[in-house]
Amino acid sequence: MIETEKQEFLTGLFEAAVTAADAHAALSQNLPSKPKGRTVVIGAGKGAAQLAAAFEDLWNGELSGVVVTRYGYACPTRQIRVMEAAHPVPDSAGIAATRALFEAVDGLGPDDLVVALVCGGGSALLPCPPDGLELADEQALNEALLASGAPIGVMNAIRKHASGIKGGRLAAAAYPARVISLVVSDVPGDDPAQVASGPTVPDAVTLADTLSMIEARGLLLPPAVLERMAPAPSPDDPVFERNEVRVVASARLSLEAAARASEAKGIPAVILSDAIEGEADVIGQMHAAIAREVAIQGRPFKAPVVILSGGETTVTLRHKDGRGGRNTAFLLGFAQAIEGLQGITALAADTDGIDGSEDNAGAFANGKTAARMRAAGVDPADALRRNDAWGAFDAAGALFVPGPTGTNVNDFRAILIAP
Repeated sequence: MIETEKQEFLTGLFEAAVTAADAHAALSQNLPSKPKGRTVVIGAGKGAAQLAAAFEDLWNGELSGVVVTRYGYACPTRQIRVMEAAHPVPDSAGIAATRALFEAVDGLGPDDLVVALVCGGGSALLPCPPDGLELADEQALNEALLASGAPIGVMNAIRKHASGIKGGRLAAAAYPARVISLVVSDVPGDDPAQVASGPTVPDAVTLADTLSMIEARGLLLPPAVLERMAPAPSPDDPVFERNEVRVVASARLSLEAAARASEAKGIPAVILSDAIEGEADVIGQMHAAIAREVAIQGRPFKAPVVILSGGETTVTLRHKDGRGGRNTAFLLGFAQAIEGLQGITALAADTDGIDGSEDNAGAFANGKTAARMRAAGVDPADALRRNDAWGAFDAAGALFVPGPTGTNVNDFRAILIAP
């Protein structure tokens, strides 16, 4: 294959992964039974509007409700109201959307059904500062967490204990109605309580556990927020007794779909893991070491082969004006580690279509990418230090820009190794 053909092949695998998380397909096998009373749909996340539209098409009966998604991610719906708010740092529109969700579940009875459509991105889209705090406090908390490099589980534990909606509080507000949460997982391990910080799914992680995490990592959080953190609802609270949670799409299912698509083209595929975490550029170097071993030594896999992985890496921000996200940071570490090697081409992209601060989902890299960056006047090592992975790949002409996909099952990484 020539390089453009390799990129087209990897793009096809990305599309297969995204298609496996399609809203209509994900929901069609997971519709709840009709209630005696009303059906109210609520939801949040980057793919919430598409989930709402699909649910309307699939549901045979009356319904109402509201979902919130990121600016620019809305789609037409008939009965369910779609609101937009800011991501990754919350804004006042998110406050209004949070209020609308609580209003939608207010006054329901035991014969009513609440269907919660939850996917990645909901944490930022649902700001709800507890008493004594303002939106600015929650914004400061989010910015501190995003810059910390902490894994998603730690960030979400903190968010849940500093919020009036996360950690199951929205489901508790719907009591005594029954709540069915249909979750598109974007978190390592597919724990539904972690997706969007679990607005309808309580978590067993306690406030004491969370404070220990903060201390162990030396996280610097806004003092006002620390002072007002409070226990989240416990999973054994009777208000959750009739509720149900289903993970309807996930990184695992998407990676398996990509593997099948590769094998259909005659190239074997292996999945390293769907739950890889860690500093993005370091994880990139680790993937590069495996790719080098395959290309040079023919182990632990024989070429041709596609190596797939997913999960959620992190980027420790050193410069607030940095551009890009964790997938381009991953590839910047990867590109430098495979420099000069032939036969290796990689795609790393966020399945929601947007990687961090810009309009790209990720980028492509091969053994010539780092040299192309230098030829364009960009030192890749310096770009990594400045958190400007986007600028480096833009200079190399290697950005991957599919646009918003309408779903979100976290990061997608595919490395093609061909003799």
